[in-house]
Amino acid sequence: MSPHESAARLGVLVRHNLLLMVREPGPLVSRMVLPLAFMTLLRPLYLAAQGRTAGTEQAVVGTLVTFSLLALSISGSAILTERLGRTWDRLRGTPLHPVEMLVGKAIPVFAALLAQQLLIIGYGMVAFGLSVPHPFLLLGVLLSWSCTLLGLGALVGVLVRSMGELSAAYDIGGMLLSSVGGALVPLSVLPAWVADAAPAFPGYWAARGLRAALDGEAHTAVEACGTLLGVALVCGALASVRLQGRSSRLVAL
Repeated sequence: MSPHESAARLGVLVRHNLLLMVREPGPLVSRMVLPLAFMTLLRPLYLAAQGRTAGTEQAVVGTLVTFSLLALSISGSAILTERLGRTWDRLRGTPLHPVEMLVGKAIPVFAALLAQQLLIIGYGMVAFGLSVPHPFLLLGVLLSWSCTLLGLGALVGVLVRSMGELSAAYDIGGMLLSSVGGALVPLSVLPAWVADAAPAFPGYWAARGLRAALDGEAHTAVEACGTLLGVALVCGALASVRLQGRSSRLVAL
């Protein structure tokens, strides 16, 4: 099977999934607007506790990690909707490889996730004077974190069996991963066991990498990027394997 044929099929999938996302813009718009309101309301609390520079950084990083995790709903629902509509079964009967199916879903979602994060960073810079002295280092962390979110979203999308399960997964999981990872509250003020467990959660590495990028700590930022990309690869591989088996099908009760 030639790379040209694969690229052509992938292009069709990307256009189709982009059209589906544009037709239902509600979830995407809410994930863009709510973080800005959240950051505006909570920033004074962080300023009072940490000072202007550290408080602004905490508000931006905490908001970005929390709401990008909640945006897993966009990735997960894109896959689950196809499964509920039995579209996966029809696609499985075509020459499409499961990886192509995932990538075709992933590209529009990746663009949406990255746009959300850039919007939060841009709003922090314009409205609150957030300093970004190393933009390329920060972009590297954002791209790595977006890949992780895609992998997590794809895995959740092929594991859950209903929209209710998906909603519970990203609501509970998103808040848990961001909180335990030190995004909303600095780990220094949380119980010691939380700080010990935090490195096991991707939200910790996202927050750590973002802070390092904003502070110009290249080594720490690169370490965080490597960890996040490793999580993305593992989750994406598990999702692909799941799609190849019969377990990805939803059987009507």
